Amino acid sequence: MILQGFVDLHIHGAGKFDTRTEDPSHIRNIAEIHGRAGTGGILPTIYSSSFSEMRKNMEAVRNAMEEFREGDQAARVLGVHLEGPFLNPSRCGALNKDSFIKPTLPSFRKLLSGFEDMVKIMTIAPEIPGALKVIVHCRELGIKVNMGHSDATYEEAINGKKAGATGITHLFNAMRPFQQREPGLVGLGLIDEDLYIEVIADGFHLHPITLELIFSRKRLDRIIIVSDSVKGVKRTHPAVRKGILAGSGITLRDSFNVLKEIGIPEAEIIKASIDNPKRYLAAM
Repeated sequence: MILQGFVDLHIHGAGKFDTRTEDPSHIRNIAEIHGRAGTGGILPTIYSSSFSEMRKNMEAVRNAMEEFREGDQAARVLGVHLEGPFLNPSRCGALNKDSFIKPTLPSFRKLLSGFEDMVKIMTIAPEIPGALKVIVHCRELGIKVNMGHSDATYEEAINGKKAGATGITHLFNAMRPFQQREPGLVGLGLIDEDLYIEVIADGFHLHPITLELIFSRKRLDRIIIVSDSVKGVKRTHPAVRKGILAGSGITLRDSFNVLKEIGIPEAEIIKASIDNPKRYLAAM
């Protein structure tokens, strides 16, 4: 399979359409909106919710994948990214913390049963008791684990990596802030040579100086630009719910323009929005 264009590994919705759906046409519409903006592949990202709801959402994505036809203008649906439910309520961001549960192998198997082949990434908070065992099991199944929505200390983040986590979901957002005596997950993400990091480059989630810091400090082939787009949001403003950032209205083409405007070289942006996400999906 040859993907042309940007590859977005974290996307919840676009226009009037959302991954919180049982209707595969909604997933196709999201893919078409992003496809028209130059995105060649997407991972629809499932919100943390009840198991029954998340499984219905995954089924909609699977049906949309099966209906894809070569030559479609839509971005190809590559699987799903599960953002939950094994997350830390203290770092819920805009997600529903009431849906978060303790990570156990039985609950993991119940959630994923029948969908193991299409779950490509799962975001997990590594500091939650039981999380490390679930991370190990994900890796045994070939599912990549991003650490995120997490209050992990630096040491707890290291333990997550040792268990098999290979990425970090939207660095700086919905995690313990970097501190001089406790760098946490942010610090590990910036200096680690192996971990991939998601970066929301919409001009709101991260200050331009923060984006410059990431590109100047982080190993370039480990930076992945994501939209974290949600339905019903304009490109010029992020989604805000109760004073909390809740996703963007951008495509990766918009991110390209934001990064170019602050001086990031085009070759580096292309690597972070096309080459790196492809490599992350292919890597084991």
